[in-house]
Amino acid sequence: MHDFKPVGDSQITLTELMIPSYSNFGGKIHGGIILSLMDKVAYVCAAKHSDGYCITASIDVVDFLAPVEVGELVSLMASVNYVGRTSMIIGIRVISENLKTHVVKHTNTSYFTMVAIGDDNKPKQVPGLVLKSQEDIRRFSQALNRKELKMAYKKDEAIIKNEYERDKFMQVLQNERCQISL
Repeated sequence: MHDFKPVGDSQITLTELMIPSYSNFGGKIHGGIILSLMDKVAYVCAAKHSDGYCITASIDVVDFLAPVEVGELVSLMASVNYVGRTSMIIGIRVISENLKTHVVKHTNTSYFTMVAIGDDNKPKQVPGLVLKSQEDIRRFSQALNRKELKMAYKKDEAIIKNEYERDKFMQVLQNERCQISL
């Protein structure tokens, strides 16, 4: 295993034509198809960086920014943005291209946390990142910021779960679109 690898060594683009069997009842490409492709490209990127098998540990927010149509060419670009000891944050940008009009649209951006797994089926150390450009530095820094925000969110979420006050929440729920039927 290398101690450090440049970001570019594991960058990958996966491109696939969107066919009718991928569509949902509304005639657009099913979001689950896009998520599956994102998981595949994240895996390949992480496996290339870690020189081995990886698992998906978490997926940060996935916003569907624009629909993907049958017949469009979807490209998923993945890059290792950050590495921990055994984990990697893979940034993924998804675009679709209409092959008739050549209009390209950005449809998704997401961040997958992948964990490298050794032959003993336990997490294994991954190489560090060689940051060769301002873009590499920006992505690493932003990934670190997102990681810190995620940890803070988990702490806040635990506090919210532990501080449930029935009367307080009953008042809040009066302004929501729900009926309470106990």
